[in-house]
Amino acid sequence: MIIQQQKLTYEELLQQNSAQAELIKSQEEIIQSQAELLRVQTEIFSNQQEQVKQFEALEGKYFLLQQQFAQMQRMIFGSKSERFVPIANPSQATLEFNIEPVATMEIKQEQVSAHTRNRIEKKTNHKGRLKLPAHLERVEHKLEPAQDVTALKCIGEEITEELEYTPGKFFVNKYIRKKYAKPGGEGIITAALPTRPIDKGIPGPGLLSQIIIDKYVDHLPLHRQVQRFKREDIHIPASTITDWVKYTSNLLAPLYDVLKQQVLKSDYIMADESPIKVLDSEKENGTCQGYYWVYRSPVENLVLFDYRPGRGREGPAEILKDFSGHLQTDGYAVYEMFEKQPGITLLSCMAHARRYFEQALDNDKARAEFVLQQIQLLYETERTARNNNYTHAQRFELREKESAPVLKRIKQWLGENITAVLPQSAIGKAITYSLARWDKLCVYATDGKLEIDNNRVENNIRPIALGRKNYLFAGSHEAAQRAAIIYSLLITCKIKNVNPFNWLKETLSTIPDTKVPKLIELLPK
Repeated sequence: MIIQQQKLTYEELLQQNSAQAELIKSQEEIIQSQAELLRVQTEIFSNQQEQVKQFEALEGKYFLLQQQFAQMQRMIFGSKSERFVPIANPSQATLEFNIEPVATMEIKQEQVSAHTRNRIEKKTNHKGRLKLPAHLERVEHKLEPAQDVTALKCIGEEITEELEYTPGKFFVNKYIRKKYAKPGGEGIITAALPTRPIDKGIPGPGLLSQIIIDKYVDHLPLHRQVQRFKREDIHIPASTITDWVKYTSNLLAPLYDVLKQQVLKSDYIMADESPIKVLDSEKENGTCQGYYWVYRSPVENLVLFDYRPGRGREGPAEILKDFSGHLQTDGYAVYEMFEKQPGITLLSCMAHARRYFEQALDNDKARAEFVLQQIQLLYETERTARNNNYTHAQRFELREKESAPVLKRIKQWLGENITAVLPQSAIGKAITYSLARWDKLCVYATDGKLEIDNNRVENNIRPIALGRKNYLFAGSHEAAQRAAIIYSLLITCKIKNVNPFNWLKETLSTIPDTKVPKLIELLPK
């Protein structure tokens, strides 16, 4: 009986073990299923995270594209002036822009029989008919009435002036030199020819000057000048005129060297650069990108163009290797090398900082407007000094009183807001740009002769931008450097309000006979 009970118990145990094994198997299957589910959930979560990251990246790109689109709209359709004009707000400081309306409308009440009506009267500030310059030649044309006036008494006359134009006149200088024989067959005497810019060449200094002015001041390419010559029945090959320009620039090269010396003697120089396409047969597309490096002495009002085949540091490093003084530039990294050059103090350009905040108006209007309004106050101080013809000492005192507190306020605001904006946003870039250069942006306020921005040298570069739209490229690296010689001298004429044609004609007439020590006297004054 006991054995049977033990046997039954053993069988029961087997059954229990089998049941437990089945249960364990089921639990293992459940665990595997749960593990697979967990893996799937983890994979789904990971995919969701990746999608979130992608979405955030796309959202950021979309945000930046919105800013860029807004900036493009402003550039295309907005005002081209860099001056910030805020919405009138009594609580904010604004500037006077001296804008005079062309006409104002005034409403007056006028009684007409049984009713009152509003009549609009137009008042205009038109100054009347333009007075023609007194120095112009007057060609008189006396006109009589068609009627018979024999028996009538003349009581006066009416004078009407009309500005007219006759196209430029070509003429030929014909030099007739009589020859005289000395007695006894000792030789022949004849008058010497006057000095000419191109020895044994046919162009006179006036013609060469007009060709140069037409191309480099009025941006008329040489091939169009050839067409104009043809209309006057003067057939000169384009290659010949090109050679004339080459000879002229070579003749001016010693004067260019003197100009370079005078610019680099200054203790304050502004620098900037501008691209120019140059034909180069060694390049795959036939052209390469050259650069004009421009250096202006704002105190002496002299400007120097230096052509280089690239935008690397070699050009300014060579030109400014012996320079000592203040050097004002934009934010181009190449100029940072002069921070380590003894004797040079770098200045940054406030106009470049202002442009960054102007571009941020669509990103963060409130922050951008605040900084723009503060910068506007700085420029109002400069305008006051300029309009009153302040000396350098007077301008420094004015800046100490008015500009210094504004600069301090802007710096404090930049430091407080740098952490509150996205670094890659337009306002973030504006704040980062300004903070990184803040000390250089403030240097101008330490000396009355220094300018708040680099705009003067930028204005000198604009003729290059206009010119390349017409003649598109320089024929060679040598031609680009020759153009730099001419640009340097003619734009210096513009700065000094010197008639470029008159100066160039006189210079080309005298420079062949001028000794090197006397060349400085030929510079535009």
